[in-house]
Amino acid sequence: MKWSLRLFTILVVLFLAACGSGEAEPDEESQGGNEGETRVIQHEMGETEITGQPENVVALEFSFVDNLASLGVSPVGIADDSDKDRIIEPIRDIIGDYTSVGTRKQPSLEVISSLQPDLIIADMKRHKDIYDQLSEIAPTIILPSLAADYDGIIESFQTVSKAMGMEEKGEEVLAEHKARIGELRAQVPEDEDRTVLPAVVADSGFYAHNMESYTGSLLESIGLNNAIQSGDARYNKINLEQVVEFNPDVMFFMLSGEQTVVDEWEENELYQDVSAVKNQEVHEVDRNMWSRFRGLISSEKILEDAIQYLYE
Repeated sequence: MKWSLRLFTILVVLFLAACGSGEAEPDEESQGGNEGETRVIQHEMGETEITGQPENVVALEFSFVDNLASLGVSPVGIADDSDKDRIIEPIRDIIGDYTSVGTRKQPSLEVISSLQPDLIIADMKRHKDIYDQLSEIAPTIILPSLAADYDGIIESFQTVSKAMGMEEKGEEVLAEHKARIGELRAQVPEDEDRTVLPAVVADSGFYAHNMESYTGSLLESIGLNNAIQSGDARYNKINLEQVVEFNPDVMFFMLSGEQTVVDEWEENELYQDVSAVKNQEVHEVDRNMWSRFRGLISSEKILEDAIQYLYE
């Protein structure tokens, strides 16, 4: 009888222990399955919900590649115009391998979908018309890039940081960037009064970047005044007479093609009379760096280039 009672007691204890263990399992599974908080990201086309930290990110403009590289993130897909040489070296070293999704103007939706992204970052000017199609593939945010000035690029970086769930990291990176910009600004003499003019120079024309353009506003941020302080467009196709009228003291040429309109102008006395030409202050710079890439990393490199040409 005593043995039976002891056996019954042991069985009851084991049963209760098993029940207690079974009740704990759902909580443990729930904790392990928590994929992170859901946040709402405000962007040019409205709001997008993103949960957790995206792992497979597709960037459809170079500035967003720069944003991600600044955060230490490697995108799985990039609209690189089907030319991997367009990825500037400092960023190429950070992001490593990726899949090309075609051109920035017309990225391949099929290739993007095959990468199974959990975030797509697209440009307002280029991609607003395919926003719905992109959103069917993955959560998509639309930000200004092609039409943005330097301040707009900074704002886009902050939004990308939030979308990635890396807002604190983004603040640290941005603080370091601003400190570096301050160091570069300190290298520009307070009495610097020369005007500068960055321009894409092609066979089809001379495309000047005014003070509101990305490169123009970036140079202005450290005290280098743009030769064009007005204009309806940030990027203006101007003729030789207009170059003479603006008469920049320094010109930075982003070459497009082996033959450009400047090859024709060089034989013209008007061109030879432009201050930058007379003083041998015409500098050829990397178009990928100075025009196509727009972000924290490329901004610092552009200013380092400019200061080297002007003062070193």
